[in-house]
Amino acid sequence: MKLTILSTSDTHGYVFPTNYVKKGSKQGFGLARAATVVAREQAAAEGPVVTIENGDFLEGSPLAYYVARVQPDRDPAPLMNIYNQVDYDCGILGNHEFNYGQEYLQTAIRDAKRQILCANILDRNGDPEYGKPYTIIEKAGIKIGVLGLTTQAVYKWEKATNISGLQFESAFIAAKKYVPIIRKQADIVVVCYHGGFERDMATGEPNDIHVGENEAYHMLAEIPGIDAMVTGHQHRQIATELFDIPTTQPGFRGQAVGKITLDLKRDATGKVTVINHDSELVSAANAPLDAKVINAAATLNSRVGHWLDQPLGHINGDMTFHDPFKARMHETPYIEFIQQVQMATMGADISATALFSDEALGFENPITMRNIMTNYVYPNGLSLLNITGADLKGALEVTARYFTVLDGKITVNPAFVHPKHRQYNYDMYEGVNYTLNIAQPMGHRVENLTYHGQPVTPDQPLRIVLNQYRAVGGGHYGMYEASKIIAESQSPMSELIADYLQEHPTVDATTNDNFKVVNEPHDLTD
Repeated sequence: MKLTILSTSDTHGYVFPTNYVKKGSKQGFGLARAATVVAREQAAAEGPVVTIENGDFLEGSPLAYYVARVQPDRDPAPLMNIYNQVDYDCGILGNHEFNYGQEYLQTAIRDAKRQILCANILDRNGDPEYGKPYTIIEKAGIKIGVLGLTTQAVYKWEKATNISGLQFESAFIAAKKYVPIIRKQADIVVVCYHGGFERDMATGEPNDIHVGENEAYHMLAEIPGIDAMVTGHQHRQIATELFDIPTTQPGFRGQAVGKITLDLKRDATGKVTVINHDSELVSAANAPLDAKVINAAATLNSRVGHWLDQPLGHINGDMTFHDPFKARMHETPYIEFIQQVQMATMGADISATALFSDEALGFENPITMRNIMTNYVYPNGLSLLNITGADLKGALEVTARYFTVLDGKITVNPAFVHPKHRQYNYDMYEGVNYTLNIAQPMGHRVENLTYHGQPVTPDQPLRIVLNQYRAVGGGHYGMYEASKIIAESQSPMSELIADYLQEHPTVDATTNDNFKVVNEPHDLTD
C-alpha cells in the first residue's frame, strides 16, 4: 500500500497568481494553482492521502491584509472560506498567524475546516493553547499520527500584545516528548513543522542566524520514530531525505506542493513498516486555477482591486528604482520618504528602515495602496526607543554584515541569501551620517558616524524609530529590546503611510545621501 502526504506551506494569503505589483499580472504561483495540484494528486493517488496546510496562511498578501485591517468587521471568515475550498486534513500554525492578534487568530481557527495542530505553543499553565498537539487519522486501515509544531522564535519577532500569555517551547523538545507517544498509537508518524533546517543538509554544518528558529535537522538526527517530515518557514524548495527520512518544503505563495510517498507493508502481526519512500515537489507554475477557490474569492478580489488602485498622493520627481541591490548601497527617494514618515509619526530624530524584498521598486506616480502594499510588505507598526551611541554603532555593524567583497567588488553576503533570503535584515539609517566600509572586517566597518555634524559618542542618548520587528531585536539586533521602547504606534506602517499622504498629498522625491557603502582598504591603526 502507498501512503501519500501532500503539503502547502507559506502561502501567505496569496490566492491569485499575482504579486500585486502590476494590475492583472499572472504568475506561476498562488493558492488557486496549488489547489488544482492538490486535487489532481489526491485523485491520482494509489492509496490513502493526508493533506497538510503547514502554516503562514493568514498574513502576507494585500488580500489578506484587506480582510484583517480594511474591511469594516475585520473578520477572517472571507479568507478562511477560500482556504476551506482545499481538502486539507490538518493545519499547522506559522509565526505570521499572530500578526493580527490572538482574537483574530482564534476566530480563524474556529472558521477552519481543517484540524489545527500545535504542540509547542502553550498557555500559562504549559498546556497547548491552539488545537491539539497531534491527531491520529485512520485511512484504509492505516493509523497515521500527525504532530504539529511551530518555530519557537515567534516571541523574538512578535510584539508583546499579540502573544500575551503564551509560551513558545522548542519544537525539538516538544517532538521528543510527543513522537514516542504517537508511535505507540499509530502505524506511521508524520511531523509537520512550520520551521526549517538549521544545518546544511549535505555537510551538517550550521547555517542559521537565529539559534532555535529552525530545528528540523536536530529533530531528524536525534528523535527516532519519525517516518516523514513536512517543513516550511524558510521559503525553500526541498524534496529529499535526511537520515533516511523523507522531507519536503514547498517554497512559498503556492509555488509547489510537497509530496511524500511511503510504500507500506503490514506483516502477519499487523505491524506496518515503511519499505520504500520518495519525496518530490509538484510545481504549480502551469496549473490552471481551481474553480472552487476562484469562485469563493471573486467578490473579495474585486473589492481588494478597487482599494489597491485608489490614488493617495502625488510625487514631484521620481520615487522608483530598477536595481534593488544598488538601492541598498545608495539612498533612494523612496527610502528617504519612508524615513520621513517614520520620523514624523513618532517624533524621532533618527530612523531605520529596510528595502524588504527585491520585488520592491519604489512608488509610482500617483502613489496608490498597491504601491504601498508591494513595497512595505509587512504589517508591522513603529516603535520609538531610547538608545545610546554605542547601540547605534553596534546596530550599524550588524547591518553592514549584509555586504561582503568578492573579486574586489561589493556583493551580498551569502548568509543573507541561503538558506533563506533575508534582505529585510539590512537597514538604512536617517538622521545620522555614516560610511560602511566593507573592506574592513566585520565589527570594524562603521566609519565617520556623526549626528548633527558631531561624532557620535558611546554614551550619547538618542531616540530612534524602528519597525516593531526590529525594535525587539528581530534580525539579530541584540542592542534593540523591548525594555528600551518608550512609545509604539497602534497602526501598521501601510496605514501610517496613507495617513501621512492625507496630510501631505504632494511629496518631493529627494535624497540627502547621508550614507555611503564603500570598499576602501586601509590599516585599522591609521
